[in-house]
Amino acid sequence: MRVPCKTWLLLFLYQIYRVTSQDGAIKLPKEVDTCNGIYLQYTFNSREKEYPHVKNVTAQSWAFKSELIVLNVGTTELKSWQAFIGFQHDEILVSVDGATVLNGDSFPMKVDKNGTRMTGYPQADMKTAIDTANDLTQMGAKVKIKGTMFGVNIGGNVMPKNIKLENDGFKCPKATTKGKTMHICCTKNPKFKAKKKAALKFFPRQKADLSITYDVTQSYKSSYLAQVTIENHHPLGRLDHWNLTFEWMRNEFIYEMRGAFTRRKDPSECLYSAGGQYYQDLDFSKVMNCQKKPVISDLPPTLKDDEKVGKLPFCCRDGNILPKIMNPMKDKSVFQMNVFKLPPDLNRTAINPPQNWKIEGFVNPNYRCGQPVRIDPTETPDPSGVEATVTAIATYQVACNITKPKRKMAQCCVSFSAYYADSVVPCNTCACGCDDEDPRKCVEDAPALPLPAEALLVPFRNRTIKARAWAKIKHFDLPKKLPCPDNCPVSLNWHVDSDYKTGWTARVTLFNWDKKPFEDWFLAVHMKRAYVGFENVYSFNGTKLPKVNKTIFMQGLPGLNYLVGLTNGSKQGEPPVPGKQQSVISFLKKGTPRIRVPRGDGFPTKVVFNGGECALPRRLPKRSGGSRGAPVGLFWASVVGVLTFVMISYYLPL
Repeated sequence: MRVPCKTWLLLFLYQIYRVTSQDGAIKLPKEVDTCNGIYLQYTFNSREKEYPHVKNVTAQSWAFKSELIVLNVGTTELKSWQAFIGFQHDEILVSVDGATVLNGDSFPMKVDKNGTRMTGYPQADMKTAIDTANDLTQMGAKVKIKGTMFGVNIGGNVMPKNIKLENDGFKCPKATTKGKTMHICCTKNPKFKAKKKAALKFFPRQKADLSITYDVTQSYKSSYLAQVTIENHHPLGRLDHWNLTFEWMRNEFIYEMRGAFTRRKDPSECLYSAGGQYYQDLDFSKVMNCQKKPVISDLPPTLKDDEKVGKLPFCCRDGNILPKIMNPMKDKSVFQMNVFKLPPDLNRTAINPPQNWKIEGFVNPNYRCGQPVRIDPTETPDPSGVEATVTAIATYQVACNITKPKRKMAQCCVSFSAYYADSVVPCNTCACGCDDEDPRKCVEDAPALPLPAEALLVPFRNRTIKARAWAKIKHFDLPKKLPCPDNCPVSLNWHVDSDYKTGWTARVTLFNWDKKPFEDWFLAVHMKRAYVGFENVYSFNGTKLPKVNKTIFMQGLPGLNYLVGLTNGSKQGEPPVPGKQQSVISFLKKGTPRIRVPRGDGFPTKVVFNGGECALPRRLPKRSGGSRGAPVGLFWASVVGVLTFVMISYYLPL
């Protein structure tokens, strides 16, 4: 029988349609048939060598593509699925489609040493086959991953160490690897006992140093109202004049705001955007911002009672968020946004929070924020005063945690000095960066030069003459090209002032080298050996923090909590004068009998100013030849004296 050409053509087109239509579907492997729980499969699809091509195998980068399948083949619904991938080749993730990375940064994102945790986005929950009639789109998720890996030669192992389900109440055996596929079946743990509390419909709230909550309070077909709450949970966390930024993923734009403002407002930018093309009749001169990555700041206190942009609790504080130990009423900021959406999201339930959140302040901690995660809706009392609870339509949480500043990326620094040393150990070279320095004029990696004490009172550019003169007096070797400055807006000097039998004292001095003043400043020092013996701070408010390991917390006294900025000298030609405050701190030796103050126990091992960790010197002050001796020095001096007396008595004639 002869088949017509049209029939062959139709069959051919059907096969093409069949292949293309199933490209995004989940293809079930044979191993699923034996699983009664949550099935996970990681498949390494392909890789290619990236530029530049190098001979060193460990330095060669490869672009790779892989996918993760998470499928519920059990009998109970899985809420807010969370999976772990143990990447082990210094991977950098470029894009993740079908999930969001927990505690991750914006793309490109360097993978943590311990691997990566992912959670479902936009589909966070996985229903069962029983409830969906075997609908795989509701039972599982397919995550497509693109990234870069290092150090794997051709034919090497490109697979991660392990994959597993991270949800509570499940146990996972070791994953099985076959070629470039890794799979695992995680089943319910019969020994797991859930905590006695209301069942969570969404992902539980994460513990974080700084929590950003994105509450959708009103929703319409083409817009919604969102309230953003920034709350500080760290005892030493803080933000001053914060700037918040995020990235819209679905062409949304901010129509208006209350409690905050965007740094840029450009109507022409809106007209030529995707929003301008869709909303033809909208007056974009009144639109707040159409940027994909807007920069948002808090309003000043003068607009707190403004009828249009103010009248919102916890707003309009000029971007200042304090720790609860200082003021529990100033530990959060709140603002609202009226967000407009674009097709195909024109329905009331289509809400996609912005991604890639970042927040920073002036001389504050470095916060690393994860992606927004859907959590149980926020509940608040009814504003009308009746005994009722108002629940948000949807709530997302962004967890931000403080990270230790990298070398040469601090925002403040510390210098050390002591009564027994003539020279001050200054702040490290380029402690706060040297991006604006000319490498032909100074050395970025050279150790800082010893200085006389009075040199700390003048800006770095005025210290050169003092450093050269001091090196000549003390016979120090002086390089032809001097080290670069520390470039820190705030510096601190820790001076060991005295050391006696029952105690010792130190003097701390704060220097503000920036023109901006600091209001309600605080200082925290970690004293590894001397914490127990802390007695008093005389010009500041000082207290121990029992919940923060061996840390002494200090702040300005009422009326004296204002650290002024850099001012001009009193006479023309004189160097600028930094704002400064100083206090003496006393310690007792009763609780620390073996403390060795001159050998390092009298110096802090960590210093935090306004929440930001300061760079510490890498060496301690050295004893000068003519300085007062410590008890050990007195002992050996006595021994030498006695021996000298015996020798003289023995050899002199009677």
